[in-house]
Amino acid sequence: MIIFEFITSRIQSFKYAFDGLGYVIRTQRNAWIHAVASLFVFILAFWLRVTAFEWAVLILSVGMVWMAEFINTAIETAVDLATADFHPKAKIGKDVGAAAVLIAASASAGIGIIVLGPPLWMHVHAWFS
Repeated sequence: MIIFEFITSRIQSFKYAFDGLGYVIRTQRNAWIHAVASLFVFILAFWLRVTAFEWAVLILSVGMVWMAEFINTAIETAVDLATADFHPKAKIGKDVGAAAVLIAASASAGIGIIVLGPPLWMHVHAWFS
């Protein structure tokens, strides 16, 4: 009985997580930008045949951006729940959450340039040589 309850609660936890994933994808415009960018990076990495280590770095950096976006959405939703009125501290909370996404996306773009730039340059250079 205890094992059944444990398994049932884990399944419910995954359902909650997928509900959150669906909410972000349905409601956050920037999530679509992240989705397109993520897909582009993974297709490019596959085409360029990056190493396993480079894949790990790319996956971690893309995951960092998604995690920041999800945390930002959670912050914005909690602030909206707490007050419908304008409050300077509510604005700060939302702005800081958005800044976290900006930092993560900027770092991820830098990592993408470092990892994908040289092999992409080699391919482009080979086409025009």
